[in-house]
Amino acid sequence: MKPPVSISEAESIVLAVLWRTSPATTEAVVAALARQRQWQESTIKTLLNRLLKKGAIRAKKDGRRYIYSPVLTRDQWLSSESDGLLDRLFGGRVAPMVAHFSKHQKLSKKDIAELKVLIQGLGDD
Repeated sequence: MKPPVSISEAESIVLAVLWRTSPATTEAVVAALARQRQWQESTIKTLLNRLLKKGAIRAKKDGRRYIYSPVLTRDQWLSSESDGLLDRLFGGRVAPMVAHFSKHQKLSKKDIAELKVLIQGLGDD
């Protein structure tokens, strides 16, 4: 997989199923999504086909059905998404992003403690 590949929000929901339960048949993906989305089976098949074309998943034929598994890892996707967010909204810089969130969303004491540990760890290099 060559990140970054553009994954839509709907495609990421299908990918999340495969990250949790892989390999999976179309039926298994449909069943997993039926609990959280009101998508038609045809919609899910379309999303699976899009992910296949993008190279984010692979399919193995098993008789008359396909078994899907992810090629794109969750970590690769998170890295690509977070880099894109940083670049688009904060000029690629982390500090302005943290400042923005600290102004507009209350950081818990746990969040602040974790940020302090991260910052202290950066100084150890």
